[in-house]
Amino acid sequence: MENEHHKKHLTLQERIEIQEFVSRGMTFKEIAWRIGKDPTTVSREVRKHAEVQQKRFTRTEETCPKLLRPPFVCNGCDQYNRCSCVYLRKLYVGKRAQCEYETTLKESREGIPLNKESFYQTEKIISDGVRSGQNVYHIIHANHLSVSKSTVYRHIRKGYYAIAPIDLPRAVKFKSRRKHAPEYVPQGIRKGRTYKDFEDFMREHPGVSATEMDTVIGSIGGKVIMTFQFTHVDFMFGLLLENKSAAEAAEKITAFKKKLAAFGFSFGEFFPVLLTDNGGEFSCVSAFENSIDEEKETSVFFCDPNAPYQKPHVENNHTLFRNIVPTGSSFDGFTQETVNLIFSHVNGVLRNKFHGKSAYDMFCFTYSAELAHALGISCIAPQEVVQSPLLLK
Repeated sequence: MENEHHKKHLTLQERIEIQEFVSRGMTFKEIAWRIGKDPTTVSREVRKHAEVQQKRFTRTEETCPKLLRPPFVCNGCDQYNRCSCVYLRKLYVGKRAQCEYETTLKESREGIPLNKESFYQTEKIISDGVRSGQNVYHIIHANHLSVSKSTVYRHIRKGYYAIAPIDLPRAVKFKSRRKHAPEYVPQGIRKGRTYKDFEDFMREHPGVSATEMDTVIGSIGGKVIMTFQFTHVDFMFGLLLENKSAAEAAEKITAFKKKLAAFGFSFGEFFPVLLTDNGGEFSCVSAFENSIDEEKETSVFFCDPNAPYQKPHVENNHTLFRNIVPTGSSFDGFTQETVNLIFSHVNGVLRNKFHGKSAYDMFCFTYSAELAHALGISCIAPQEVVQSPLLLK
């Protein structure tokens, strides 16, 4: 139980680390990565528990411009102890934040004593206020009521008050959001294929290279592109899917394997390991792992949820794709030839890491130009590479 508690709540040690890292000038993203939390959690923690301090040389009540942007506190500021700074100070202290957290936790578990008389008094004030056109938040704070807004809404929905949901203008105006079933790889499929399993596999097979796989989204509900990245040479190609479904992905990868076989290449020979995220389109693992003859030729592994940094190569290379096809653009007018053209130009960009060679040059040197052709990628001369939307016009 203690481990589960620590996953949801910051500990004293984590708060002390946040204080130390903020003082060093680290970003919320860097701090979150160090303590294993979300950057939003760290940002909310610092802003919530930052304490205003007034020094003897404070001469204005105005907010320091530096406090309007991260990290929102004076920790690490070289002007903190100098009399030249005339603003109010804000400081985040881990131990004090822990004390405030424990106090809040204790009070929330104690609850608010509420007898029948006080309940009906609260109900009358809220009901009268709503009939007068006031919103619930305004009523609660104007009358200093010891009840939360969510509790009031819950009591109204359950019929505890004299008013009904129809008396709330916004409740009538806005429809309930539709709840969509999350599209992710089921837990049972991920068993034995987690990122830790991937790391263990790569340690046991040091000579095997992994290919990172991802999906680029166009307009919602339209065509998508399934991308493959040879990490050691930064070579990328894509397969156009009619929609983001497991059935469509399975059909296209099967057709792709048959195409490679027609060129005399084996999918498992060049794609021994695939690393991807938890997108539902990758749920049909057998289509990726098994050959046309239904024999296993590839091992598929999945990154941890919300951990795109575990497959950084394909994520970074998507920026070159987005230079040509900006975010939000629809792929519905694309054909597979369009996708091949885009990635041919992406692979034609000269790279500093390859000392002026392109990903296409490195791929052909490592494998062959014939394999690149089988993947749909053509050679683009450096002078003819277009890395903008003009390529498609």
